Amino acid sequence: MAIEETRSNATVEESAYAGDKPSPPEPIKATPRKATMQANTRTAVPATGAGGCGCGGADLGPATYVYAIGTISARMPSLGVEKQFAQASAQMSREAKTKSATDPQLVYDVLKANRYLANELCYVLSIEGIDTYLLAPRDPFALDLLIEAVKPSTVGLDVDVVVGTKGPTAPAEACNGLEVPVVIFDRIWSFDRAEFTKAIPRPKDAKDEDKFRAIADEMFLRVGKLSDNAGATDEHRAINYLAVSYPAVYAKVGEMYGRDEYLSALDVQPSRLSQTRKIMDVILSFTNRSTDVVEKFHVRVDVTEKYPFLVTKLEPYYDIMR
Repeated sequence: MAIEETRSNATVEESAYAGDKPSPPEPIKATPRKATMQANTRTAVPATGAGGCGCGGADLGPATYVYAIGTISARMPSLGVEKQFAQASAQMSREAKTKSATDPQLVYDVLKANRYLANELCYVLSIEGIDTYLLAPRDPFALDLLIEAVKPSTVGLDVDVVVGTKGPTAPAEACNGLEVPVVIFDRIWSFDRAEFTKAIPRPKDAKDEDKFRAIADEMFLRVGKLSDNAGATDEHRAINYLAVSYPAVYAKVGEMYGRDEYLSALDVQPSRLSQTRKIMDVILSFTNRSTDVVEKFHVRVDVTEKYPFLVTKLEPYYDIMR
C-alpha cells in the first residue's frame, strides 16, 4: 500500500539535510485506499467544527510535534448530535442506500451525504486500542481527510498516519467526556496493512515471497507495540517515520533473516552528529541464532521540525570501545 502517499502514488521523502545527502530510497508505490492532501498551514485552527475541540486561539507554548500511527474513528460529541445522526441514517435506510451496510460503513455513508454532520462529530486517533488524541484540522477544508479516514477497510487492517502539532487537553464537553490531548493535524494518510507490506520491494536474496511479507508485517507491528509509542517524542517520531517511509529497513530485516539472524533489539538515541539540529540514530541489532553474535546497523533521521527526514541511509553501526 502507498506510504507517504499523495493522491495516487507513494513517494518516500528525499533527504534535505545539507551535511550528508544519501541516495533517496526507492519509493513504495501502490493504489491508495483513501484521499490525502496537505493542509494550508497559514489557516488558523477553527474554534469549532470538525473535532469540536474549541482550541482555536489557545497558547500552545513550545511546539510538540506528533508523527503517530493508529486508527481514526468518529465519535458522537453529544446526545443531540447522536439523535440527528440517527435521523439521517434512518432516512438513508428508507431510501435503500444502507440496507447491507455495516456500522462503520453506515457512519461513512451518512457523513459523505451529510457534511453538516461531519462537521459536528469528533475524530479520535486510537493507538493500540487506546484513545490517544482528538484530531482538529489546521485547515478547515481538510474535513474530507477526516471523512475518508473513517471509511472502513476492505480487509479490516486499517492504519492511519497523523502528522501535526500537539495542543492542550480537550475539555470534557468537546467529545462526550473524552479528555485527551488535541492534535492539530497538517497531514493524514491511510492504508491497509496487508497492502502496505505487499508493496514493500522484496530484496533479491529473499527468495520466499510469503516469508518476507510475514517478516515485514511483524516488523511493522513491532514498531506499533513499542512502549508508550504515541508518536510525540523524538525517538518515536524517528521510528514511526522510518516504519512508513523507508523500505530499506524491511529489506535489511529480511536479508538478515535469510542469514539466520533475527532482530533482537530496536534502539533510538541522539546521534553524535547532533549539534544545532536534532538527529536520532535508529539502531537495529541482529543476533545470530547459532552463535549469538550481534551485528548492528543504523540510520539517521532528522526530527528537528514537524516533518522528519532521512539524513544517512542504513549502514553498519559500531559501538565505541571505552
